[in-house]
Amino acid sequence: MRAAGGGAAGRKEVTTLWMWLLLIATACGFVFLLLNLPDHRSRSGPGGEQTGGPQLSAKDKLQTGDVTKLNVLHEEIEGQADEIAAEEDERISRSPPSTKEKIWMMQDQIIMARAYLQFASSHGSAHLIRELKMRMKEIERAISHSSGGSRLSGSALQKMKAMELTLSKAHRAYPHCSHMSSKLRAMIYNSEELVRAHQSESSFLEQVAVRTLPKGHHCLAMRLTSEYFSLDPKEREFPKRFSMLMNDFHHYAIFSDNLLASAVVINSTIAASKDPKRIVFHIVTDSLSFPAMTMWFLTNPPSPATIRIKSLDELKWLPADFSSRFKQKGIRDPRYTSALNHLRFYLPEVFPSLSKVVLLDHDVVVQKDLSRLWELDMKGKVNGALETCSSGKGYHQLDNLVNFSDPSIINKFDAKACIFAFGMNIFDLKEWRSKGLSVTYDRWFQAGKRRRLWKAGSLPVGQLVFYNQTVPLDHRWHVLGLGWNSNTRRDEIESAAVIHYSGNLKPWLEISIPKYRDYWSRYLNYDNTYLQQCNIHR
Repeated sequence: MRAAGGGAAGRKEVTTLWMWLLLIATACGFVFLLLNLPDHRSRSGPGGEQTGGPQLSAKDKLQTGDVTKLNVLHEEIEGQADEIAAEEDERISRSPPSTKEKIWMMQDQIIMARAYLQFASSHGSAHLIRELKMRMKEIERAISHSSGGSRLSGSALQKMKAMELTLSKAHRAYPHCSHMSSKLRAMIYNSEELVRAHQSESSFLEQVAVRTLPKGHHCLAMRLTSEYFSLDPKEREFPKRFSMLMNDFHHYAIFSDNLLASAVVINSTIAASKDPKRIVFHIVTDSLSFPAMTMWFLTNPPSPATIRIKSLDELKWLPADFSSRFKQKGIRDPRYTSALNHLRFYLPEVFPSLSKVVLLDHDVVVQKDLSRLWELDMKGKVNGALETCSSGKGYHQLDNLVNFSDPSIINKFDAKACIFAFGMNIFDLKEWRSKGLSVTYDRWFQAGKRRRLWKAGSLPVGQLVFYNQTVPLDHRWHVLGLGWNSNTRRDEIESAAVIHYSGNLKPWLEISIPKYRDYWSRYLNYDNTYLQQCNIHR
């Protein structure tokens, strides 16, 4: 980045002036030496040896050495051209539009002249080469004097016209540049291949990072699991403070196998709540994560809220192949193959006694009190969610997720329908049960197994299950994209009720976006003994 201060700009202009003075001095030296060289002509012999000319005197040799030194100095000065050009770019950006366009045209002329010089170096006339070099220097000088000014001088415009004439001569002198274009095409092809290779490697490494938890998280899970099994069975139970049949409580569901991510969701929800005593958290996890998850919240209870943790194995009514049925050939991303992600389509069966529940993904942070969601007029719909068309993020329209070439899709859905987001949703479970949406999900899931109807994951099939059953929420309830979009505004983030690290760059990974990490990490106590023992730090 270049400094924008007036002092810095002044120093840069002095430096530029000094460079040009050195170039002028160099040119004058060349002229002086040329005028003082002996007027003798040398002829080359058959072996390339010089014949017919006198030997150089000591004075001539000294002058030749001066020329060499001046050439070295000239090369050093040209080596700093990129820095000077960068400073000129900054000045150009402050010029009026018409002046900018002229300066850009002059820069294009320099590029063309350099291309002709590169091509002509071993071919064309020395006169044309000298003329091109002279015109380039004139244009460079004109750009230097005009950058940042209100308008170009008349002499600068005359130099542009002179350069145009010289470029026309070069074009006539070299009308057939087929081998140059072939070389350029080969260079472009090689560059594109290199970019594709780097992109493929980057994508692969990113997927590896996404699927691999940091070492400290594995250490934490192992320690907690070991301590859980050392407890007496009676000590593994959470205190039953309230009856779960009471619907005046605010029930939050989290389906996750990530311990620290779930802890952040719970801690942030409690911190933002106006009445945390009315909150009941329901975590459903897999059998491997259940001991560690339970031990963590036994030793770090989310007081004054209530928590309940279940394993998928406790849900005996699920199909026998539920944990493995979502694996697809060629798809390894756990976001798409996780049974916990698809458990959301059985919410009424998971919570048979509840009438409403808020489902939170484990990659969200709650920043505002969410109790108003239970007062939301659902208008007879089932799902309250953010529509991505209004948020300016996400996939936007249904035809980006669903295969509309299939007759069963095109005859029932609008391809331009707006997509809603998962991450923070309120569900009316009474309406869900009355409309039999769990059966609808099963039907679509089975159809999707027979033929490819949508992209991988639970989001596309969710659009079909809750089609015309979704109430759009105000965009301030839910801000997406902190796991992929580094351009989300700070005011947009801080005014949101829930921020969502949707994307690959999760806040607990080293590849996360640094400027968004603190919104997540502030809800973990890094002085916790377990975190210290496993070297988990902010």
